[in-house]
Amino acid sequence: MNNPIVFQKLLTEQWLSPAQILSSLSHLTHLVYLKNVNQPVIAFFASEYMLKQDQIIQSFKRVSLHHYQEKSSPIHFNHFFKNHTQNHQSDFKGGLIGFISYDAAAQQQVSLQEKKQPALFLGIYRSYLKLTQQGWTFFSDEDEAEEIFQLIQAALTNTKHQSFRLTQACSARWNKNEYRSAFKQVQEYIKAGDCYQINLTQEFTAKAQGCLLDIAEDFWQLTDAPYSGYLKIDDFELLSCSPELFIDFEANRKIVTRPIKGTMPRYADPKQDEESKQNLIHSQKDQAENVMIVDLLRNDLSVYAETGSVKTPQLFEIESFNQVHHMVSEVTATLKDDTNPFDVLMSALPGGSITGAPKIRAMQIIDELEGAPRGAYCGSLGYFNFDGTGSWNILIRSIQKYQEDVSLWAGGGVTIASDCDAEYQECFDKVSAMLDLLNTWQKSPEI
Repeated sequence: MNNPIVFQKLLTEQWLSPAQILSSLSHLTHLVYLKNVNQPVIAFFASEYMLKQDQIIQSFKRVSLHHYQEKSSPIHFNHFFKNHTQNHQSDFKGGLIGFISYDAAAQQQVSLQEKKQPALFLGIYRSYLKLTQQGWTFFSDEDEAEEIFQLIQAALTNTKHQSFRLTQACSARWNKNEYRSAFKQVQEYIKAGDCYQINLTQEFTAKAQGCLLDIAEDFWQLTDAPYSGYLKIDDFELLSCSPELFIDFEANRKIVTRPIKGTMPRYADPKQDEESKQNLIHSQKDQAENVMIVDLLRNDLSVYAETGSVKTPQLFEIESFNQVHHMVSEVTATLKDDTNPFDVLMSALPGGSITGAPKIRAMQIIDELEGAPRGAYCGSLGYFNFDGTGSWNILIRSIQKYQEDVSLWAGGGVTIASDCDAEYQECFDKVSAMLDLLNTWQKSPEI
């Protein structure tokens, strides 16, 4: 699986933005982009892939450039990383890219609803663009590398007409009383001993025509999120503006997870902004939430980690993003020699920061109270190299579009110490800027 790259060529338009390149390539299905912090990658023409939708899992193999054939047996992605050496730093070098929805991840352990859209897509990509110091560069180890390069190069000369319009404004599915009812039920479950914390979230929905990709650049500029990304599968689009890492699979079997738990809004006034940050730093309630999730993740990772290797080098660090301050902790571990990184990812999903604790009961309560399946929201988007290194995010601050349905979610951890009004407001602190921006594309009524 560790074939050397045999074809590498700089694009003529080597300094286009990711959104410009994606727009020119939007006719390609399985188109995917990962900001991946500082090493952006755009991939296309998966050589094989697995898709889950409507509880059906199908696997396909590419038999010619634009033609795929269904395979009779499923793809076992963990086999790709069986002999991983993990000697490299983990920028993408060809391998697996895809997403696992919250629904698909949670269904590994509990029975719950699934959103009517793709629930999982995992593709093997051997042809891709990566932003290097020289600019956007094409890499491929496929026989059709030259043909694919010419096709990509030609597509970049085409400018696509923007067509995205909301036909119905994006608004909360719950009113405040409905949120309060769910919040109270969570607290009743906590009092009864069912759980310690539930990540209670609410959905904002809209109807739209056109391509979500048309507006991606605006959202990436608004949020400047380190784990941004995009994935298109036929009439499904996923636009990530996520600030949250789930797991980095680093060299020498080291893994790092950085859960976010604790949020305060940003303000234009520096004094007010600093007060907000200090409130978060000294919030005992947020620290208590954060440490619950740290403990949950330490427990999840310890199953696969070398004894004594699970550490918490950072606790309650404050990271400031464009709209909010977040409290972030870090857990690290070293995987056992015989551990497969793909198995670690799948068993650790969904992330504890977006379920609550204990995880299985939390997922059951979420399914009961939220009233709609989350879909990709709170799942994960990311990649693995063939050597087992890679990086996967938590899909928060993310927009999903399937056919004409658009959804955006927000929420937070509810504990016995939580205040309903403050938790409700936190939802809006997290996504109001994204909601306001999205609603600028509302279609004018016909005159």
